[in-house]
Amino acid sequence: MTATAIALLNDHARTTLTNCRLVITQGIAGLDDLEAVIERVRSFTDFTPSNDAYGEHDFGALEHGGHTVFWKFDYYDLDLLMHSPDPTDPAVTCRVLTVMLAEEY
Repeated sequence: MTATAIALLNDHARTTLTNCRLVITQGIAGLDDLEAVIERVRSFTDFTPSNDAYGEHDFGALEHGGHTVFWKFDYYDLDLLMHSPDPTDPAVTCRVLTVMLAEEY
């Protein structure tokens, strides 16, 4: 049940870019088509047991313009000082969605 709750929160945050903070790396910021990359992240649905072992929809990889792009969620407390005490509770969790080139990971 916890994984399902986290997946629903992650999917909502990723697809709407609400209830999360979006962080992009220098490599992503330097791409000519940044908006297209973000749209690919927002529309990602290719979750499989090999890339989503815990069923939380917290990581994805895609190819874009000859680049491998990774995106991932991290869960912090509201002060962004430590991990969230409960990633299923938006009242105590700040979701951070990071989009990066694979070589920046």
